[in-house]
Amino acid sequence: MTQRKPPELSIESWVEQQIQQAQRDGRFDDLPGQGRPLRLDDGTDPYWWAKQLLHREGVDYLPPALALRRSVEKALAALPSLRDESRVRTLLAGLDAEIRRMNATTITGPPTTQAPLEIEEIVARWRQKREPETA
Repeated sequence: MTQRKPPELSIESWVEQQIQQAQRDGRFDDLPGQGRPLRLDDGTDPYWWAKQLLHREGVDYLPPALALRRSVEKALAALPSLRDESRVRTLLAGLDAEIRRMNATTITGPPTTQAPLEIEEIVARWRQKREPETA
């Protein structure tokens, strides 16, 4: 049940009484982080608290253009582990289609600057890197 502030008390006095009562009742015992200082500011990033909250909650959000760039980087980094050219081509074709769709439709966040992939050039480089392994 929520208590109402008595008219004769200031807000500060009333809040202080509630805090003291909660301490006597043990409501602050065993709180997470007990005995450690609160991290209120690291002095460099004004959004540190929001980033910390997102990290703690497991939220990973990027604007569409940046998410696309991350997808391209991860896909290109994964190419050397692929052993079959058809898989390489399938991966690149899907990624290129996504790039073209995003370039044509994204209207929020930063603009997409990812150029469509030169699939044949990428496949040729992939083959070139594979030649020493197959020879």
